[in-house]
Amino acid sequence: MSPPSPAKLKNVGPRSSVPFERIALLLQGGGALGAYQAGVYQALSEADLHPDWVAGISIGAINCALIAGNPKEKRVEALRRFWERITTPPANATSAMLSFLGDMTPRGDFAHQILNQTRAFSTLMGGAPNFFQPRTIPPFFHPPGSIEAQSFYDVSPLRSTLEELVDFDRLNAGEMRFSVGAVNVRSGNFAYFDSTSHHIGPEHVMASGALPPGFPAAKVDGEFYWDGGLVSNTPLQWVLENKPRKDTLAFQVDLWSSRGEFPRDLLSQELRQKDIRFSSRTRAATDQFRKMQRMRRALCNLLEHLPDRAALEDDPELAALMHEADKKVYNIVHLIYRAKNYEGSSKDYEFSRLTMEEHWASGYNDAIRTLRFPVVLQRPQSPDGVATFDIAELT
Repeated sequence: MSPPSPAKLKNVGPRSSVPFERIALLLQGGGALGAYQAGVYQALSEADLHPDWVAGISIGAINCALIAGNPKEKRVEALRRFWERITTPPANATSAMLSFLGDMTPRGDFAHQILNQTRAFSTLMGGAPNFFQPRTIPPFFHPPGSIEAQSFYDVSPLRSTLEELVDFDRLNAGEMRFSVGAVNVRSGNFAYFDSTSHHIGPEHVMASGALPPGFPAAKVDGEFYWDGGLVSNTPLQWVLENKPRKDTLAFQVDLWSSRGEFPRDLLSQELRQKDIRFSSRTRAATDQFRKMQRMRRALCNLLEHLPDRAALEDDPELAALMHEADKKVYNIVHLIYRAKNYEGSSKDYEFSRLTMEEHWASGYNDAIRTLRFPVVLQRPQSPDGVATFDIAELT
């Protein structure tokens, strides 16, 4: 079933008509909010803006795997199958109550908030089908060191789902570059599993989303990893700073907004803390990259005016500067999910079908509205060669 949407965007033309060397899709982590990213991808697919590189954290890593692990004509279908499967209400005692409440039309934000909180409580107690399920015996009663002692939920259903919906042979074949971030539990260092340097399997994707204490650490090549969002929830820097640099059209899809109102109570405090923590200061990272790129372009211009440049290339210091200099251009298109007032701090684990549909439609519509501005697909003309766009600013 397709989400409600405005009139579809006309196809922007073949990939070769986009004046950038690559298209990158960058997806934050955010649990149930990840359906927003699926909606964004549907709009990009319909506009024939298929990415050359996908990079994600946590739920963003799962969405990336579904995209990179399927042919372009089946990617939206794979995303749809995943999100519909994990949002089917679990068969437990809470289902009857949810069914009853689901037939009620929420009147106002307060009523809608109560409904969402009830659905989120169902996820806490019963898990999300084909994704994670509560352990029959709580982790406190298992021996230390066992996987059962490490988390409240068993994520083996997610592995089965990934193996069914993702063609890992295709993902590793190199048609599309794939990167996911995770944190080494013992060293605390951030790591990226990249299809150019790793043979990607379900364990790499699951490592990126292994958020404790809900999920256990994932073992990869003898080391244990946790959710990348513990260090950085945004893969923007990894993609923009990776060499060799290329002219890049980047769609940065954030599920947490760094900007928000002052919280007036403890519940809104918890929500605001989550937004700040997991937004990973995307705008600050973009501003820092813009500054660095301005310096690289200035350095490139300076080096072009050096006399007898070839003779100076043997100087190691000059060679290092030349290695950093370039005139590449970047369009960074921010698509940020704006949570509704009634969603509250449980918005990232409210896995109901109705809310999933709302998130999907929101991502689709935001992407459509953004792509209606031709400037987002045009090479930037600014001195630093970097242009940033946000639908809130475009409109």
